[in-house]
Amino acid sequence: MLPTEYRLRRREDFATAVRRGRRAGRPLLVVHLRSGATDPHGSGESVPLARAGFVVSKAVGIAVVRNKVKRRLRHLMRDRLDRLPTGSLVVVRALPAAGDADHDELARDLDAALERLLGGVPRGCNPPGNATDGGCAPGPRNPGRDPGGSAQ
Repeated sequence: MLPTEYRLRRREDFATAVRRGRRAGRPLLVVHLRSGATDPHGSGESVPLARAGFVVSKAVGIAVVRNKVKRRLRHLMRDRLDRLPTGSLVVVRALPAAGDADHDELARDLDAALERLLGGVPRGCNPPGNATDGGCAPGPRNPGRDPGGSAQ
């Protein structure tokens, strides 16, 4: 279970993470991360904690399935909060396929999304543990342009 002090509860906190944070999408979920945001509702003398919130819509399934997905996501986030910068706001939005996914699949997608948001895996690369090589070679930033700057 994710302790109460680590949970997002206010609408404006969810909105801040979704609108002003970075996003990483996976087949089962979308993770929004707002790094280092200060808590306007907290006391000024304490270090702000990383907090997480979850969005599981009716598209995921019936109430029993939605609650199961939320419980799994809360459990998975509890073990990953220490990776996040202090004061971070995280919103995990479950996609419809999450209702049929097992614990390991949710964990794999959550890890891949967090890794990408925290700077580990660039967009378009496969996360470690897939059947492919697990990474990408860096390509040119502006393909088709001469990196030396010579104009022709």
